[in-house]
Amino acid sequence: MPDFRGENGFWRAYPALGRLGINFIEIANPKAFQVHPTLAWGFYGHRLNLYRDTIPHTGFQTLLELAQQMPFGARVFTSNVDGQFQKAGFAQHHVTECHGSIHALQCFDQCGQEPWSAADFRPSIDEESSLLISELPCCPACGGLARPNILMFGDWNFEGRKYEQSESSLKTWLARTSRPVVIELGAGTAIPSARHFGEELGCPLIRVNPTESDVGLHRDISIPLGAKDALQAISSTLRFGS
Repeated sequence: MPDFRGENGFWRAYPALGRLGINFIEIANPKAFQVHPTLAWGFYGHRLNLYRDTIPHTGFQTLLELAQQMPFGARVFTSNVDGQFQKAGFAQHHVTECHGSIHALQCFDQCGQEPWSAADFRPSIDEESSLLISELPCCPACGGLARPNILMFGDWNFEGRKYEQSESSLKTWLARTSRPVVIELGAGTAIPSARHFGEELGCPLIRVNPTESDVGLHRDISIPLGAKDALQAISSTLRFGS
């Protein structure tokens, strides 16, 4: 899946937006849905289709197996919106998606309708122009434009109560655990939501990141690898040490 690192990386993934000079911050923005909804949904619709078709890599299964070995289990806090943890077998109520999910929609006009599943929305995209060529999704209550239930840049209208409740449940679980450890996977500094969450818990941190793995405390561990390779190494080490 594209990681959007830098404008060149983003425009390689979406050349039509590159030709228009539109960067990630501009298209991942509620204003894009107001000004050019078929272009905004061309971008998000393509991502929705991509995430639906993507099979989680083996690192997810390794992480799930590690979680199942822990006496208190495990919980996931993620800034990803792709739903890959759930697809890999993590229970929905064990996953806190702080930036929302592309698999849910909300009313652009905030008419009062609660966010709903995007399962019935099957976008058709002209990838040459990055435009949605099927019907725009509509709010089931007011008939207005629907948008992804995702926290975007400059977004004051994100409907995030579901995710606030999930985070509250996560903190309740943390308070009941003993000797928790955070395994942080690929959380960078550009959008540091997940990074800050793990740092602020006050427990040991294993930071896995191929380019930004530095840690600030002696108790923490830095692993400069990709998530899949690091998780397999952690799993092998635990098996060898048991």
